[in-house]
Amino acid sequence: MPRDYYEVLGVGRHADEAEIKKAFRRLARALHPDANPDDPAAEEKFKEAAEAYEVLSDGERRRLYDAYGHEGLRSGGMAPNFEGFGSVADIFAAFFGGGGFESAFGSARGGPRATQGADVGVAVGIELADAAAATSVEVEYEVEALCETCHGNGAQPGTPIVTCPRCGGSGQLQAVTRTALGQIVRTAVCDQCGGDGRVPEQPCRTCRGAGRRAERRTLRVDVPAGIADGQRIRLAGRGHAGERGGPAGDLYVMVRVREDERFVRDGEDLHTMVDVSAPLAALGTTVQVPTLEGEVPLEIPAGTQPGEVLRMRGRGLPPLQRGRTGDLHVHVNVVIPRRLSRQQRDLLERLADSLTDGNVRAEEGMLSRLKRALAG
Repeated sequence: MPRDYYEVLGVGRHADEAEIKKAFRRLARALHPDANPDDPAAEEKFKEAAEAYEVLSDGERRRLYDAYGHEGLRSGGMAPNFEGFGSVADIFAAFFGGGGFESAFGSARGGPRATQGADVGVAVGIELADAAAATSVEVEYEVEALCETCHGNGAQPGTPIVTCPRCGGSGQLQAVTRTALGQIVRTAVCDQCGGDGRVPEQPCRTCRGAGRRAERRTLRVDVPAGIADGQRIRLAGRGHAGERGGPAGDLYVMVRVREDERFVRDGEDLHTMVDVSAPLAALGTTVQVPTLEGEVPLEIPAGTQPGEVLRMRGRGLPPLQRGRTGDLHVHVNVVIPRRLSRQQRDLLERLADSLTDGNVRAEEGMLSRLKRALAG
């Protein structure tokens, strides 16, 4: 024979709706299999409590049960029926919503869980030269911080925190729907206490009971040498304040490295271009090359060809972590003179007449140069 429903819930026969609801929540928290993983009978106990609550929370069913007991419910077609539910989780969701055990009750130890605050993201811009050397930037951002007056509990100092009058301390609001499977109770978080079950009797005057307030912060952030465009720096605990004693979120600073028209960046390497006139490329010369530290001289060997690349080791960017400093690749753009004077034309014609095959023969064939260019 099934047990008496009042006995199952541990309430008297004259218990009102609030007492029955409170008793069922207490039992659901204590008997749920998630809170009793080592008790093989926990599932059946939970179903028994759910059946008792389904009957006693419904006025018509309760009157029939009080008058005729379990047999009266069966003969009247109003007995609880959980056969259409696949598992305890389905039954639990019918009464408390689909968020699961911890969503309804917090951790197995009871009480709403502490929640970590949300993260905050900001972006800062730096020059390429700043990315090559460790620097620091100042960031300004808005954050939800704990109220300094009430320290996050939302109550005016010296006043108590009381049970939420809207949800009776459950943190949940329920709506009852009658279906072919029986009574279905849908649950939502209480809009007055936010699921905490408690509210300040006198809200804090500073934050109006929210426990948090908007605050604008200014922070100096160290940017490591070698950082790339789009990389983020994480500062733990600098985000929005947590709830119910939870830790604060993090601050993420996205670094945008501005383009430098003198260079093209490729990882730790840099590429630049210098113009050299054809005669000087043939004779050899020294030119000033831009670097992140300023202009430095670079020797152009005699016979340098158009598009040749000269490497300046260690003139690139430092590695963000381990590795070697990158190089500066100098692309030589051999410029052919234009708008020549008569004297310049005469000199070039005399030069052209004096050239032999040995002067103009390439050190590698055209096909090899094409392959090398395509491979690059």
